This record gives sequence, C-alpha cells and structure tokens, in this order.
Amino acid sequence: MFQRVDLPLWLLILIVLFAAVAFLSHFLFPSVRWFLRRRMERAVEELNKRLDRPIRPFNLMRRHDQIIRLSYDPQVMQAVAEYARAEGIPRTVAHEKARLYAREIVPGFSTATYFGFAIRVARALSRLFYKVHIQRDEGDTLRRIDQNAAVVFVMNHRSNMDYVLVTWLAARRSTLSYAVGEWARVWPLKQLIRAMGAYFIRRRYSTDLYRAVLARYVQMSVQEGVTQAMFPEGGLSLTGAVGPAKKGLLHYIVRDFDPQAEGRDVQDVVFVPVALNYDRVLEDEVLVQAGRKGDRRFRLRVTEAAGWFFWILWQKLLRRTSTYGHAAVCYGQPLSLRAYQAGRAEISTEALAEELMGRIRTAVPLLPVPLTCAALQRLSLPEGGSVSARDLEAALTDLVAEAQGKGANLHLVEGSVARTLDFALSALARQGLVTRDSEGVHLPPAQAPLRGYYAASVLQRLAEPAEITLPGPSTLTLPETGET
Repeated sequence: MFQRVDLPLWLLILIVLFAAVAFLSHFLFPSVRWFLRRRMERAVEELNKRLDRPIRPFNLMRRHDQIIRLSYDPQVMQAVAEYARAEGIPRTVAHEKARLYAREIVPGFSTATYFGFAIRVARALSRLFYKVHIQRDEGDTLRRIDQNAAVVFVMNHRSNMDYVLVTWLAARRSTLSYAVGEWARVWPLKQLIRAMGAYFIRRRYSTDLYRAVLARYVQMSVQEGVTQAMFPEGGLSLTGAVGPAKKGLLHYIVRDFDPQAEGRDVQDVVFVPVALNYDRVLEDEVLVQAGRKGDRRFRLRVTEAAGWFFWILWQKLLRRTSTYGHAAVCYGQPLSLRAYQAGRAEISTEALAEELMGRIRTAVPLLPVPLTCAALQRLSLPEGGSVSARDLEAALTDLVAEAQGKGANLHLVEGSVARTLDFALSALARQGLVTRDSEGVHLPPAQAPLRGYYAASVLQRLAEPAEITLPGPSTLTLPETGET
C-alpha cells in the first residue's frame, strides 16, 4: 500500500490538472457564483428602490432556464406536435427546432450592462446629437398605473435613435424589453442588445412554429409584468408621418389576455403611447429614397453614420453649440386593456391598434423644423419658388395658432414664433433644404421631398380632430441652447 510508484511526468501533470478542476468546480466556483449572485441581488434591491416599476424576477432568470421554460411550455409543445404532423417529421426534430427558436428569441438581461453601460452611452449619444426635451409630467404617467399591471410602451418609429432616446428617458422609471428586428443580429451588437433585455424577432422567413414560440415568449413576459417597448409600425417611417400598425405582437398580447385567470399576478395590461419627433432625422435621405422606390430593404452606409458622428464631435471640439436640433418625447393617454375589454364580447386587434396609433398621432410633438416645413407646404409655392421672411412668419403664426387650438404638443423656441422660425431656417439652410438671402427664403426644387418628409408629422396632426385631451400645457418653451 505504501510502496513507491513511478509515474511519467505527463501523467502526473494530468492528474494534478484533473484534481484542480474538480476542486474548482465543486468548491470554489459555487462559492464565487454565490458571492456574485448575492452582490447582484443587493444591487437590484437598491435599484428597485429608485425605479417606479421594479425589475421583475423574470428579467433576472438565467437565460438557460428561460429557454428551457419556453421550449417546454405546453402551448409550445402543442405547436411542436402540429408542426411535426404537418411537415411529416419526428417530434424530436420539431422540438429541437423550437428550442433553437427559443435560443434565438430569449434575451440575457444584465443589470450591470443595462444600468452601468447602456444607460450612460444612451445619455451621452442623445445629448451629443440633440437638445432633448420631455413632457413635464412624464413621471406621473407611470406612477398612476397599477403596480400589478404590465406596461407596454407603444411608439412611433422615426429613427434608430429612438432606441437610444427612449432607453435613456425610461431609465429613471423602469427597464425596457424591446422587440428588435433582424438588422441587429450582428456581432457584437447582438450580445449587447441581448444583455439589455431586448428580444429578436424575424420579420421574414418565419414559420408557424417560430410564430408560436415568439407569441408564447411575449405572453410569458407580459404575464410576469416585464415592461415592454414596441414599435407597432414594424419599421422606420418612410414618409415622416405615423403609419398604420402591424398587429403581430399586439395580437399575441390580446389573444392571451384574461384578467381572471388563476395563478396570474398581472391583472391588467396598460398600453402607454409614446410619440417622438426630431428637428433632424439622421437617416432622412435614406428613408425618403426608400419611400420613393417603394422598397423597405435599404442599407444605411457606415460612412454616413460616421460622418454624422464626427461632424457633431468636431462642433463640440470647436466649442460650438451646434447639434442636429431638438428631439422631443411626449406621452399619450394610457389605455387599459381591461377597461377596453369591458362591455365588449371580443377584442378586435385591428380596432385596438388603430386606437393606439391615433393616440400616438395626437401626442406627436411639433418641433421648429417640422413646423416651418409645414408652413412652407401650406403656402403652396411653385417648384423652386421663394417667399419673404415676413410672409413665412405670418404663415407660421397661423399654423401655430391652429396647432394650439387643436391641443397639440407644441414646442417653440423661447416661446416666440420669430425665434422658432429663425432657428428652423438656420437648421434647414445647414442641411441645404432652403437658402436665405436679403430677398427672402428660396426653395431648391431637388429638396422638396425632404421638406415634405419633415412637414408630414405636423400636417398629419393638424388634419385630425383633437379627440384626446392630454394633461398639462399644450405649448412648451424651448431654450435656444442647452438641454432639459
């Protein structure tokens, strides 16, 4: 038993390595994981004290556990059986496909990534590009909602900056779980977006089984009270106006809604309309060209995006206050799904979608550049025409009075039509959409589509009756420089 045994050096090294791995996996790693888990739980507890809507346990589940839970959900298993029967393949093969879909969809939320990195980057980028303004009473919108209700932000989609802007603005209130399209499934953006709690959806090449898995994930997250954020239009607006809704995600939520279901903590779903608008949309030329071609499949060049960034950075280095103008976010009137369902035998997803999009259109903030472009459109000038500064100011004054009469969320520079017009014309001249001289304002014919694109948000709002009364003042005074 105590006899000497000779071993080759390589075998001794191998035995020591195996012993070290066994020690680490059975003793050290569990302790380290427990320590890190406890630190994360304490950090989440502190965060929840500051948030209006605390981080839900569903957000904090391990991604692997969420994938297992989703792929073995009874409704998903039923969809697997139907898919296997329809395709004539074994159930195990169909279930493996469903599990792959679940891995593709399920996020991996990280509080450190969301609050330690993403929020800071979102704040810096928002302030770098725009002077950001939000509705004064936006905090009351969430506080008035029942804590046992799931909140779903529904937003118009003007720019890819929407994700950045809303993530920052909502950071003080709640975490957001976005529905993100296929465009973001590239390294390393995919890992970052997953860590922020967003989930990917396919807009093309989907199957009945994929849609069943996606629907069940959306329903589970809503049932668990996770705050959602979605763009019902399904893509960026190509016209500048708020478009019709694609009803996929809304239909999944409505189809599963039952406030009386047993074992369900969430007793209501509250949709919060969020309207965004910009003095300058970074992708404006690309979007207008895509709209004229009637083809949504467009690509934004990396050189263009880099040009926007470095132009702004250069202005900052020169200590100039130039940005791309104002960006504003306004909340519309929330809609309770339980109240909406009352008195209705069945909820129509189409009617609900139109109601929500109407509330978004009503809440769209009217900014200096869109207002000025709308005033130019109202003048019906000939192609390549010009207008005196006095006539344009009179047209803008009439437009502002009309907007105030319809209760629009109106944003004026320092409360003055004249200052608003001067700011807007300077911004339009930098972009090449107008030229100015002592005789007045001239309109280059080639830029007419872009001017129409910016005018669309205002003209659409003024064409609608003001059926929804929004709280607070209808006019917000914007400073000419600085952020609020």
